Amino acid sequence: MSAQFPVARPRRLRRNPALRRMVSGTRLHAADLILPMFVKEGIDEPQPVASMPGVFQHTRDSLRKAAHDAAEAGVGGLILFGIPAVKDATGSAADDPDGILQVALREVNAEVGDALVVMADTCLDEFTDHGHCGILTPSGDVDNDATLERYASIAVAQAAAGSQMVAPSGMMDGQVGAIRTALDGAGYADVPILAYSVKYASAFFGPFREAAECAPQFGDRSTHQQDPAGPLEEALREVRLDLAEGADAVMVKPALAYLDVITRVRDAVDVPVAAYQVSGEYAMVEAAAANGWVDRERMIMESLVAIKRAGADMILTYWATEVARGL
Repeated sequence: MSAQFPVARPRRLRRNPALRRMVSGTRLHAADLILPMFVKEGIDEPQPVASMPGVFQHTRDSLRKAAHDAAEAGVGGLILFGIPAVKDATGSAADDPDGILQVALREVNAEVGDALVVMADTCLDEFTDHGHCGILTPSGDVDNDATLERYASIAVAQAAAGSQMVAPSGMMDGQVGAIRTALDGAGYADVPILAYSVKYASAFFGPFREAAECAPQFGDRSTHQQDPAGPLEEALREVRLDLAEGADAVMVKPALAYLDVITRVRDAVDVPVAAYQVSGEYAMVEAAAANGWVDRERMIMESLVAIKRAGADMILTYWATEVARGL
């Protein structure tokens, strides 16, 4: 039995910043952070994203500069999203060797690839004219198996362009296995897969769709992304399936509203677990701070510490460079 009050006084270990720091149970490091970045074809200046203050659709030049800044700050990785000038029904720009994402991957990897991990989002929604994550059937449904062929081709193109990791986000059944087979067959057996294994059909994604210009032109993504009210076992099943197909790390998205899921996934697996602090989480804090309602810096750090404490080894966050500089 431990001592009781008045002998036991937990406040003793909270008396000053040095004591609190020494006994801290959750430590956030710059290398834990991954910065999502958007690069857009055909623009001359970085374009601010109105719903995400401080986030930009980058030119190739501004992307390289922002990547260099992130590397200098000690950020652990970057994940790139490409926005092509021309979109079509099959997202043909997604695996074009001269497409905006592949060009950006080559340039950023040459710039900072020795300092941090340069990775790519492996999906179709930024590249299709209909805004969905895959190939559509004549009736407008996403064709799972036809989409797998596209994902496999995209992953190989990204690896050929220098992506050090690929991150399939479309939530198609069998996507990890299709990508692993394609990478291995093309000579990229050493390129790891960070699987978006647990991705919810979330309202928190709203601002991202402005940033990536990928809002669906009709319908939604609830047939492939998970129901926020769905059973936790569904999330764990998705994780197990991805690991069986060859995933090297798994992700939960969004983060803050799903801390319980992060914890359960962390307890269930022996691979790194990532969590994506998504656009809506970012936008809420920035909007509240702009109105003077919250302490911006404290709220940013508190939210990241909560995600880390829940069990995330890596956190994708739009504040990555800013936070890394302060750590």
